[in-house]
Formats: sequence, structure tokens, C-alpha cells
Amino acid sequence: MWALAGGVGPILGGAFTEFVTWRWNFWVNLPISGCTFVLLFLFLDVHNPKTKAVEGLKAIDWLGSLSILGLTLMLLLGLDFGGVIFPWDSPKVICLIVFGALMSVFFVLSEKKYARYPLMPLGIFSTRSNIACLLVDYCHGFVRLITNLDCKHLTNFGQVFIAGEYYLPLYFQSVMGASPLHSGLYILPLTLLEAIGGIFCAFFIHRTGRYQELIWAGLCLCTLGTGLYINIDANSSLGMVLGFEVVAGIGAGLLFEPPMIALQAAVRQDDVATATATFGFVRNLATSMSIVIGGVVIQNSMAMRKGQLMSAGLSSSLLQDFTGGDAAANVEIIKTIADAGQRQAVKEAFSFSLRNMWILMTAVAGVGLVVSVFIARAHLSKEHVETKTGIKEKE
Repeated sequence: MWALAGGVGPILGGAFTEFVTWRWNFWVNLPISGCTFVLLFLFLDVHNPKTKAVEGLKAIDWLGSLSILGLTLMLLLGLDFGGVIFPWDSPKVICLIVFGALMSVFFVLSEKKYARYPLMPLGIFSTRSNIACLLVDYCHGFVRLITNLDCKHLTNFGQVFIAGEYYLPLYFQSVMGASPLHSGLYILPLTLLEAIGGIFCAFFIHRTGRYQELIWAGLCLCTLGTGLYINIDANSSLGMVLGFEVVAGIGAGLLFEPPMIALQAAVRQDDVATATATFGFVRNLATSMSIVIGGVVIQNSMAMRKGQLMSAGLSSSLLQDFTGGDAAANVEIIKTIADAGQRQAVKEAFSFSLRNMWILMTAVAGVGLVVSVFIARAHLSKEHVETKTGIKEKE
């Protein structure tokens, strides 16, 4: 089902953007989410105990929730503003980053001393293997952003999840001149092979009970595939890019489930749900930071090319479009440039900027490969024991 959604999503999003309006990329989620809610409400069979509303509200880790929310928002806003909207040394950027980082202290303090039922129990971080699992999860999430939104409006969005699926459409539209629909088609090898890799992992783990080899293979291929993107320039062929997608797609697909299974196998049964939620939060935080930091790298790299663009003869308005804070949102303007030399200069500027971003992503994937050696092997039990949930059970 994920393979079907991952393949259809980019094409449908591109078609909406090209033939209707990009806003339908959001409107289409309403009926889908509504149907999902009804199906879950009617058919999901979960044996949860009844808890009074007041008791449930008292049990929520409010301080931990607010501090982690403040940490995430302030840190991401500070990174997003820095060097693009405001200078890095501006009070706004410094305060957002510093106070965002300080919120981590409040979060740890809340989880350790004050929370009766911690949002993220610190015991999850008690072993080297668990920390390695979460670091691999972070690196995978940082390199892989799942988003099928049209990059013509790149700066309007901040949704999560593969650098390839987020930034390759930017390359296709800015350098190759592809339409939003075609850019969605061009990333099909990436999305489909990710899904196939995930399906293979399910069969492999079910048959062998092993996951370490999958993690190592996935990170090797992910690092290699992302590194290959560095070779893409303004004159690269479509076949070359699609070939690189195959390598990166298989690598990313092997990393969705094995690190999470490694974490689940290493924690107590009643901590599996919390560990899984922590795993998902780390991945979402990583992908959000990846979009922000990757965007900052691209915007600042475009500004570095201002001299070359000026030498090519671009007008002051075009210079502002391609070196200002909204450069990535102005890829459609490239098609309106009549002079071939100026158009080529802009394409080379985008290619240069994306290359710097791929270098960053490759370095992060390499870090994930290094820390993966610390993930320990655990026995995967074939017996299922249902864990009783609820406040009374915790007490």
C-alpha cells in the first residue's frame, strides 16, 4: 500500500500543480484522512482500558510536551531564518537557537524528575545499542525526506520526510526544465525501490530473524547513492540521474524497519510503544531539520553565485529572484529567460547549490554508517504476549 501511495503521490501532486492548483495537494488529504478516521473508529480492535477524562489529563506529561514543542519550533525557526531572512548574528536567530537548545534541558529535567508518566522515558537511552539505533534513525530521516509536494512552491512548505524526493524535483524543474508532472514521474524509481526494499526486509527478517546486515547494507547503499548525486551537474543526462536513484532508493528502503525492530527488541515489552513513538519523533525531527538546513545550504549557495549570474548579464530583478530568500520557489522563471547563456548560468547555479546540499547529506549518511556498528544483535521472539496498557497497569 505504501508503494502504491509513494508512486501515485508525486504524479498526482504534479498533475494538481500543473493543471489545477498546488492547493489541491492539501485539499486531497481531507477526504482521505476522513475515510481513514471512520475506518479506524469502526474497525480498529484495540483492547484499551477505560480511563476517566480527568485522570487521563492529569497523566499527560504537560511539561515534557511543551518543552519538546518549544525545542523543535524555536530550533527549526532559528535555522530556517539564519542567513536567508535574517543574518546569522541577528538577535532573532541567536535567541531562537539558544533558547530552543535550552529547552532540551527542561525536557530532560521533566522526564527525569517531574513526569509521573514520561513522554520519552530516559531508560530508552540507557544502552549504546539503543542510542545507535536512534542515531541511525536520525541520519536516515535527515537524508530521506518523504514529501511529494511541488518544488515550484518549495519555500511555502515544511512537511517532513527524502532529500531525493524533496530536492530531486527541484533539480528536474530548475536544471532540466521538467514540468511538475514530469518531475513526479522522474522520481518513481526512487519511491518504488524504497517500497520494494522495505518489503524485502519484512521477508528477510521473518525468515532469518536478523536485522544487522540489512542496516549495514542499507547505510552503505544510502551513502553511496547520495554521494553519487554529487556528480550531477547542469549537463547530466536523465538516465544518469535515474540510475543514481536506483542505488539510493534501495539503500533507503532497507532502513525503514530494521533499526526500529532493533530498538524494539532491546527494550522491555511495556516500553515498546514509547520506544516506537520516540523512534518516530526522532525521524520526523531529523527530516524537518533536513528540509530547513538543506534549504539554507541551497539559498546561501545561490547567493554565492551572484557574481557569476551578474557576469552573465542577468537583470537586477532576476538576480533578486535567484539569489534572494525565495530562489528555490522561482524555478519556473528560468523558462522565461530568452538568452541561452543567462539561462545556462542560472541552471549551473542551481546545480552548484544542490551539489553542496548533496555533500551535506552524504556526510550525514556516513555518520549513520559509522554508528551502525554499535547496534547489538538481539533474539527476536516468535511468541506474542499482549501488554496490558492504562494508568492502573502503570501504577
